[in-house]
Amino acid sequence: MMLRFAAPALTALTLISGPVQALDLSAMSADERDAFGVQVREYLLENPQVILEAINLLEQQQAAAESQADLQLVQNNADELFNDGYSWVGGNPEGDITLVEFMDYRCGYCRRAVPEVAKLLQADGNIRLVIKELPILGEASVISSRFAVAAKQVGGDEAYKQVHDALLEFGGDATEVTLRRLSDGLGLETDAIFEAMNSDAVTEEIARTRELAQKLNISGTPTFVLGTELLRGFLPADQMQQIAAQVRDQS
Repeated sequence: MMLRFAAPALTALTLISGPVQALDLSAMSADERDAFGVQVREYLLENPQVILEAINLLEQQQAAAESQADLQLVQNNADELFNDGYSWVGGNPEGDITLVEFMDYRCGYCRRAVPEVAKLLQADGNIRLVIKELPILGEASVISSRFAVAAKQVGGDEAYKQVHDALLEFGGDATEVTLRRLSDGLGLETDAIFEAMNSDAVTEEIARTRELAQKLNISGTPTFVLGTELLRGFLPADQMQQIAAQVRDQS
C-alpha cells in the first residue's frame, strides 16, 4: 500500500529538485521498501504542495513537447500548407505571415470563426489567408466542399469566395436543390459547377487536403496554422493577433 506513493513522490522530487541519483526499488529488501514508503508518505503529507508543483511542471513540459512536435509537422509540410497551388488565397497575397484554415461548412465553430478571421485581417493588413476544405462531418459536408471546389475550378477565385461565404451563412444540409438555388442566386454557372462536382480534379483536391490533415494530426475543425504555429480549435481575433506578433518576433 505504501509503495504506491513512491512513484509520484519520486516524480515530484525529480521535477522540483532536478537530477537525483537513480533509485532501484527492486534492489531493496522488503523491510527497506516498507521504510522507504513510510518516509515518502510522511514527506508528502507534510508537503502536499509538491505534488501540485510537479503536476504543473509536468503539464508545462508536455505542452512544450507538443508545441515542438507541431512546429516540426508544420515545417515538414510547409509547401503543401502554404503553396499547394489549388487552395483559395485571400487577405494580403503578399503578406509576411500566412494563416491557413482547415474548415467544414457544417462546423459551428467554423462559422463562429468567420468574423474573428475578418477582424484579424482588418486589424493586420499583412496576413495572407489560405482556406482548405476539410469535410469531416458527414456526407452533407462532402457535398458542400465538392460544390465549393467545383465553383472555383469553373468560375475562379471570385466564384469560390461567393460560394464559400454563402455556404457558411446557410448552415443547413446541402442538397442538389439547395445548392442549385444558392448558385442561381449568385449568378454562377450552375450546370457547369454540378458537372464538375464529381470530377477527378475535385476528388483529388479534397483527398490531398485530407492527406495533409492526417500528416498534421488534425482531427477537428476549425484548425489553423498561423505562421509556424499549429492552432487546434476556435480562437478569437485578439488571441490570433498576439500569436501573429510572437511569430514575427521569432522570425
